[in-house]
Amino acid sequence: MSKIASDDHRTDILNRLKRAEGQLRGIQRMISEGEPCLDIAGQMAAVRKALDSAYVRMTVCFMQQELSARDNTTSGEQLDHFLDEVQTLIGKIR
Repeated sequence: MSKIASDDHRTDILNRLKRAEGQLRGIQRMISEGEPCLDIAGQMAAVRKALDSAYVRMTVCFMQQELSARDNTTSGEQLDHFLDEVQTLIGKIR
């Protein structure tokens, strides 16, 4: 399986994961401080969505690399448009 080759994509995914990590720390603090369960549940849902988003982005990066390596007839703009649509579709399954 290929690795994430683009520094920009790698940075984007890492930033998404760092945000989720910060949210998790916030949840731990909320639990320690005795915050209401409903508030904690809302933050947990936000972390799940952030992780799903990072996963979708990684999947799209993988597809972009694999498609680029296999198909030299598609322009970069066409490929980007296709991948934007794929990302939207994948995002709807969350």
